[in-house]
Amino acid sequence: MVAWRQALALVIDEEELAQLTALARSRTAPASRVERARILLAYRDEPCFFAVGQALGLHHQTVQRCVEKAVALGPLEALSDLPRPGRERRITDEAKSWLVSLACRKAHELGYPHELWTTRLLARHAREHGPAAGHACLVNLAQGTLCKILNQHEVKPHKVRYYLERRDADFEAKMAEVLCVYREVAVLKEAAASESGKAVAIVSYDEKPGVQAIGTTAPDLPPKPGEHACFGRDHEYVRRGTVSILAGIDLLTGKVHALVKDRHRSREFIEFLELLDKAYPTDTAIKVIHDNHSASAHISKETKARLAQQPAGRFEFTFTPKHGNRPMRAARSSGSSGCAFRVNGWRPVPGKKLMELCNEMIVDAREVFDAAKYFGTPKDRNELCGIFGDGVNQAADFFSDATSIPSRNVTPLTTFGN
Repeated sequence: MVAWRQALALVIDEEELAQLTALARSRTAPASRVERARILLAYRDEPCFFAVGQALGLHHQTVQRCVEKAVALGPLEALSDLPRPGRERRITDEAKSWLVSLACRKAHELGYPHELWTTRLLARHAREHGPAAGHACLVNLAQGTLCKILNQHEVKPHKVRYYLERRDADFEAKMAEVLCVYREVAVLKEAAASESGKAVAIVSYDEKPGVQAIGTTAPDLPPKPGEHACFGRDHEYVRRGTVSILAGIDLLTGKVHALVKDRHRSREFIEFLELLDKAYPTDTAIKVIHDNHSASAHISKETKARLAQQPAGRFEFTFTPKHGNRPMRAARSSGSSGCAFRVNGWRPVPGKKLMELCNEMIVDAREVFDAAKYFGTPKDRNELCGIFGDGVNQAADFFSDATSIPSRNVTPLTTFGN
């Protein structure tokens, strides 16, 4: 004789009861969870599998399995499906480690003409050489499976992300020197507002070599209402060689001084200095911030001889650290009668709190960039935290637009040479 089914003791506290009630009334939750919540609530009121099944239109065994799972695991844990065993893994952990180590090498190191791996090439290499390396499970490795394994380990062997090696032993000192000069811009702006300041011009300078001089082969077509709204330009062009742009921006006035030359040697740099010399009164001290030119045009014998002819204090040079050039961008825009060049200025970086913090930490430049990790938007951090790259100059640009920083007595450190 079949024994009677015994009712299971299902315990539901007040907090679980509130959650189950809300879930049973939900219209957006998954249907399986809503159904199980209703089963548990109905069984709590009437502990009978058949009665609950008839009330909800379910089989009594469905109700029984749900209640047994709730008794074993808890009412809330019983709402979700239990993990299933699934198919046994075919690719072992050792094979995955071998794939990742293989992806961390370059393809040309293994005799391929490719510099970097492609996922298709890497999968084919694993199928051909995996069994010989003791990983027979890779004999049928698919490209998609390889991509999943690499994504799990966050390895992308088909991509390149550039970094900047730190090569200047005096990086912090030069960085602080540049930041002090840019901080002086804010002080001079405040002094100019009160009409009581010394005559100083601060020019940030850089070159843009190898700019293509491209000319048009046909005249541009003007816009015509109803036909085309933009200027029309023929796709054909004429190459007229390359030129170099030598440009500097006055951080106090925003005036851009620029020269377009075929080359950028010491004589071209001296010509630019003469351009600055004519642009400012003789009693104005001109402070130039620039990088260490690869051909030493900024510290060559010709440049030093030309500076020796100037009055004392006329020119002061401040060199940025190596691999720390300012984001000076020279862009080409072709005009209708030939080639014209436009020098884009600096883009100000927002963040008043970070600006005030930089003002307090100007002496220790490294702390400035450490602080940038915790203040500002992600865009601010990307532009300010690059200690080894343009971050120095982005932060320096930060100070060039600082008009609300309280003034401090800052003595910029200026040196001549690398």
